[in-house]
Amino acid sequence: MERVPNYRLAKPEPDHIMLSINGDPRYTMTVTWRTSADVENGYLEFYERGGEKFRADAVTKVFKSDINTSNIHFAKAENLKSGTRYYYTCGNDDIRSEEFYFDTQEENLTHFKFLAIADHQKDDDHYNPDYSMLNEFLKKVLAEHPDVKFILTAGDNTNNGQHEIQWNAMFEGMRGIIEHLPYMMTCGNHDNRGFEIYFPEEVNRYYAEPAEFFNTQLEYSYPKNGPEGWQTENYSFDYGNAHFNVFGVNEPELVNEWASRDIDASDKTWKFGAYHFPMYYAGPNLSNDDGFPMMREAIEKMDVLFSGHEHNFSRTYPIKDEQLFDRPSEGTVHYQLGNSNYNPPGTKTCDKVWHAAFYPQEEKVAAYAIIEIDGNVARFTSALNDGRIVDECVIDKDRDLIEPLRIAPVFGPGRTRMFYKGVDLGLCAFRLPPECRNDIWFVPFATLVGFIGGEVSREKGRVSVSVYGKSAVFTEGSDIAQTDKGDVKLEAEVYRGNEGQLYVPLDSACGIFDMKWAYAKRNNYITIETFDESQPVPVQP
Repeated sequence: MERVPNYRLAKPEPDHIMLSINGDPRYTMTVTWRTSADVENGYLEFYERGGEKFRADAVTKVFKSDINTSNIHFAKAENLKSGTRYYYTCGNDDIRSEEFYFDTQEENLTHFKFLAIADHQKDDDHYNPDYSMLNEFLKKVLAEHPDVKFILTAGDNTNNGQHEIQWNAMFEGMRGIIEHLPYMMTCGNHDNRGFEIYFPEEVNRYYAEPAEFFNTQLEYSYPKNGPEGWQTENYSFDYGNAHFNVFGVNEPELVNEWASRDIDASDKTWKFGAYHFPMYYAGPNLSNDDGFPMMREAIEKMDVLFSGHEHNFSRTYPIKDEQLFDRPSEGTVHYQLGNSNYNPPGTKTCDKVWHAAFYPQEEKVAAYAIIEIDGNVARFTSALNDGRIVDECVIDKDRDLIEPLRIAPVFGPGRTRMFYKGVDLGLCAFRLPPECRNDIWFVPFATLVGFIGGEVSREKGRVSVSVYGKSAVFTEGSDIAQTDKGDVKLEAEVYRGNEGQLYVPLDSACGIFDMKWAYAKRNNYITIETFDESQPVPVQP
């Protein structure tokens, strides 16, 4: 039997009705909705219960997708009273929505809650994506937390955002929620992902730059204050005593410049960010080169950066300049939200040296976080749909503490640790600490390659290593490495060190194998990364 996609196409009746913050939330509120293309204009009507009705004409934008042409309408209610509930309808003179409501922010607000979620895309059936479980889950959470002011996502709101069928399913899944609560989305990599052919099978994947469908549908929903040419997928907004920077996944250098200036200009107590890719990840084979080091300057000005992508939960120590600290004033906490729609991670995840809290979320459960701001104190509660608490912590700016207290690791003199993608090499390097000679770091590189899963061959006075499609031979007493690309001069000679192992100058070895490294002076450890996300396995003849 031929499968027929459920397109959920636009009709003359308004749907995809969504609130968003696009201006001062005390005095404005933006409403976005969709209609079929024959409905060429519309307006928002808003009022206090029993009061005078006001009208805001909509800006209408044509949305030509891969399956249809529809109109997106954006209307901004202005000159509102703070701390007030308004009721509204949207549409035109002939067809209007049912009545909904929104609340404006109170004056001098320093105590409020928001809900944070991530990776609520659904990829179970791209013919008919089903977000009904998300709808049920979020309504349950919001019933338990009726004082939530808005929803912040950390990306992957859809599974393939360059195909309208996914957006239509997602918006249907948010019905009964985002008509009452502002919905502040981060653009994830899946939100700007598409395929040249979508049905019956996905063929030729691509990523849109800028994120075309995301930007078109939300162009006037969010503040147009991001970097020129990359607005909508990058924006900032304020709520209460907090400032939020929301980052897309494109043009990180340009985004960093904009965000650095934007954060510096804010006088808010709290600086939060949302970026889909985790800078300090949990996957054993992942990398963070999509954002670091390009966005480091802006991110290290934040108190907390929310992320997603890996579908698991983690919270780091405060981090700055690759060093792990104890006090919130010393660095940025990276908070990975887990997945909110029963989407277990596609790959294994594991605890890392930078994690103060971690949960793999390999069960088929949904996660969310409630963040409660109370002046200079922020409480973070991450929980599952079944009621289990994944993590609770409090960041207290007055006392400069994160509770429950957990001290970042500091390794002793002469016991420098070596981590690969945040994982301790364990027993294989137990008695082989890195050594610094004449300001040059040396490591038992063959031990590292063996840990990764590469090929290692040891002979007297020399060692041959191969991993990630590259190979090299290091020889004791020599500053020349023989590689598959020819001879490479090392910054110093290889020497025989602890346990008779050959110690190789780290920076030179990393250059040969397209790796990078950093030394965390405060913590006395070296972490080594590679851009390659493959999973090496030694060959068994």
